[in-house]
Amino acid sequence: MADKQATAGQAFSPVLAAVATMQGNVSRSEKTQAHEFLEKFQKSIEAWTITHEMLQSPDVPVEAKLFAATTLKGKIIFDLDQLPAESVIALRDSVLNLLTAFASGPRPIQTQLCVCLASLAIQMTQWKDVLPMVGTTLGSTAGDCVLEFLRILPEEVTEGRKINLSEEDLTTRTKELLEDNADQVMQLLIQYAQSSPTASTNPRLLDCITSWMREIPASKIVESPLMDVILKALDNEVSFEAAVDSMCTLYRDTREVDDSLPIIQALYPRIMSLRSKISETAEAEDTDAFKGITRLFAEAGEAWVVLIARLPAEFHGLVEAVLECCSRDWERDAVSLTFIFWWELKQYLTLERFANARVHFTDIFSKLVDIMVKHLEYPRLEEGESDLFGGDREQEEKFRQFRHSMGDVLKDCCAVIGVTECLSKTYQLIQQWISKYASQATHEHVPNWQELEAPLFSLRAMGRMVDPEESAVLAQAIPLIVQIPDQEKTLEPQLNYVISGFQHQSQEVVQAAALAFKFLGTDCQKLLGGHIAQLHAFYESVIDKLKPASQEEVTEGVAAVVAVQPLDKIYETMKTFCDPIMARIMNLANNAKDEEGQRAVADHLQLITIFIQVVNPYVGPDQEHPAVKYCGEILPIMTTIVMNFTNSSPILERVCRCWRHMVMSYRNAMIPLLPTLAQSIANGFEASREGCFLWATDAVVREFSEGAEYVDQATSDAVFKFYEQQAVVFLRILNDLTPENLPDVIEDFFRLSSDAVRFYPKESVTSSLSVPIFSAALTALTLQQIEPVLATLHYYRDLFSFAFDKPAVSGFTNAEGEVYSNPPEIQQAVQQLAASQGEALAQRILAGMMFTFPEDCFPDASGVMMAMFQLLPQECGRWLQTTLHMVPAGTMKPGEAERLLKGISDKIQSGETRKIRVLLQGSLLRHRILDRANLEYRLHEFLSATQCSTARGTGAPRGYSIPF
Repeated sequence: MADKQATAGQAFSPVLAAVATMQGNVSRSEKTQAHEFLEKFQKSIEAWTITHEMLQSPDVPVEAKLFAATTLKGKIIFDLDQLPAESVIALRDSVLNLLTAFASGPRPIQTQLCVCLASLAIQMTQWKDVLPMVGTTLGSTAGDCVLEFLRILPEEVTEGRKINLSEEDLTTRTKELLEDNADQVMQLLIQYAQSSPTASTNPRLLDCITSWMREIPASKIVESPLMDVILKALDNEVSFEAAVDSMCTLYRDTREVDDSLPIIQALYPRIMSLRSKISETAEAEDTDAFKGITRLFAEAGEAWVVLIARLPAEFHGLVEAVLECCSRDWERDAVSLTFIFWWELKQYLTLERFANARVHFTDIFSKLVDIMVKHLEYPRLEEGESDLFGGDREQEEKFRQFRHSMGDVLKDCCAVIGVTECLSKTYQLIQQWISKYASQATHEHVPNWQELEAPLFSLRAMGRMVDPEESAVLAQAIPLIVQIPDQEKTLEPQLNYVISGFQHQSQEVVQAAALAFKFLGTDCQKLLGGHIAQLHAFYESVIDKLKPASQEEVTEGVAAVVAVQPLDKIYETMKTFCDPIMARIMNLANNAKDEEGQRAVADHLQLITIFIQVVNPYVGPDQEHPAVKYCGEILPIMTTIVMNFTNSSPILERVCRCWRHMVMSYRNAMIPLLPTLAQSIANGFEASREGCFLWATDAVVREFSEGAEYVDQATSDAVFKFYEQQAVVFLRILNDLTPENLPDVIEDFFRLSSDAVRFYPKESVTSSLSVPIFSAALTALTLQQIEPVLATLHYYRDLFSFAFDKPAVSGFTNAEGEVYSNPPEIQQAVQQLAASQGEALAQRILAGMMFTFPEDCFPDASGVMMAMFQLLPQECGRWLQTTLHMVPAGTMKPGEAERLLKGISDKIQSGETRKIRVLLQGSLLRHRILDRANLEYRLHEFLSATQCSTARGTGAPRGYSIPF
């Protein structure tokens, strides 16, 4: 016996050593080696035996036993096919015995073993007496352990798609394990609750009740003794949180209020009897309990909000309770739990049919404004402190975000009780502060500034709700603001007031002034139109002193004023502001020797882009566009900058952004500059190999496509030739470098190619480049990053849509918005492309879905396959069968490939090709390879078998030139 134990110990001693290494204070390389060893161990067949031995050995530490239980769970979920079918029953009995041994804990190990047993219960479809066997085996003394298993079972069944069962089998098993057992489980829970004196203080019972609410209707819970257990549990600190979860889960089952009215009528008085807990927990400063009770009332309001709007008098108390939670939140840690409720209530109260309810709740929303403005106040400094947040920058950022959310609640209040009412409250608070403290305020010291800053912030937050014609409050509030310090009541002093903020010693004040100037310029652009000289002098005096974000905000304000100048003054005014910026850019470029210098060039290029975005006056088709005239002057300078900084992504991206906005802002007015711009974009792409030039190309393709307004056929044809020239360069780059080195370029190219297909369908599908581009996309699908893979899949989906009568893409409509009938020659060209290249694509899609694609790519990947099945059902079925037969052993569970193929065959025969998509997603998603080493080995083996072609070595054609 001793020899047997020694042998067992030797078997798992390397595992113990590796676990100890992972938890010990050792070098990174040692931990990496230990991690790799444990990953390999978890995939091995020996792990079945060794994990059992570790769990049964009294000498193995608890941490290692937890690792063993976790490994066993993974083996049962993912590797059950490693065992002979006749061994699975023995495995179940073994897990039951282990669970009996750990019935009293430790709980983490017990939980993992319960997951093991639940996963076995799902997969062992022949095991029909799951609950009786578990209850009998564990016995009456293991009540908590039985509760843990019962809690876990519904959760694991819900996650059952990762288990090797077909959709039909999983549906059947779900019914057997959950629906058919719901009444029995409820009786067990009631029996336990009535027999155990500590039932209401046992969070495991409450968690179990909550878990089974997936199957047990809320009406049955409310009418049963379990309701009393849940409510009583709210009085106990240990069970309080679990009881809140149970209550909130009950609410969710009553959202269909018309069907649930009797349940709500039974629940409502019991919930309202808990209102005293709001003040109790607040006075005790019990943060967790206060958050729980706030959640209790707020989520009840969310669930029943339509009833609150219909029956405001009957549910007034609930809304008052939520308001009280907001009011008493001393730490401002629970009030955010109410935000969704206030928004949803606002959505109903602003409907005409609920006008009476809106009047009924006016007082509550009026009080809510007061509460929110008070919560907006920054904290006060404690004696001896100099930092509002004690140096905790994360807490400071959290508070800033919190304030913006409260600003949204204030907007909700404006929508319900009116902007004037809300602004009046803000006005009064500002007026109160001025009357008390304005005379004491200096630049160095502002007494009780939090009481002033909060209403000012609320004024800004509610500003978006103000009607441009509003005059009742703003006429008083704006002059009042400029009394800090005292100013005259005109626009020019208000402008001077904002400008004076740029001289303040505090960076925060300067940043606030920049933001204020942005809004002053954009909102009062016409009124400030006569202040160009003053604005230019101000702009030149401050722009070099500001941080980049503030530079952009000030530039937006100035550009808005430039935009409303008379048409004959636009060019001159734009030049006045932009020429000095261009001079700065050239000077910075001449001295940009490092990354910081290049970033400064990029930041100033963004200021030019802002002018191009904002200064966009209407100009007739036969007139010279003043902004385009200026663009023509700066285009050569930007081209020179591009060719001098071909390795600087920030500079190249900002130049391309600027060029892109030239096209989008001025559209057909840019046609005279198009040849020069296209040449610059093409040269930049070839020299830098940066995807941003393809991004700029995409704007040209979109704006000057065939059929676009005022675009002649020659220009449209030249634009497509420009796209082809960019495609040739891309194919050459892809021929020189691996796709892993080009993820961003690949993403940008296939986004561009999708638009080329949409706007130039005939030219795209009949081009000599259609096959090389199709093959290049196959190479792109070997990547594992989500964005380039999604862009490539979208290209395929857009391309295949033109194989049908009605392409499902936005650009294929005529001037009247009617969908064209797709010409037969285009359909035939796409069908021929699919027939000749489809097998390689099918192989690549399946490889991605089984091995490499991020899960978010599955809908589009299966969408591509579905399109191919609709086009060529028989051929695609053969391609799929051939490909699945090449899958390395162990990648898919036994019989799964056959089940998938049969299901697909049945759908093809019945003409239900659209349902193939669901089969593919469900089957392949269950068999993802998660272990990196295993993935790479099997993927290499699969690709070697399929020998998919790639775009590398396709010999991209040469000789293309800019067509303009």
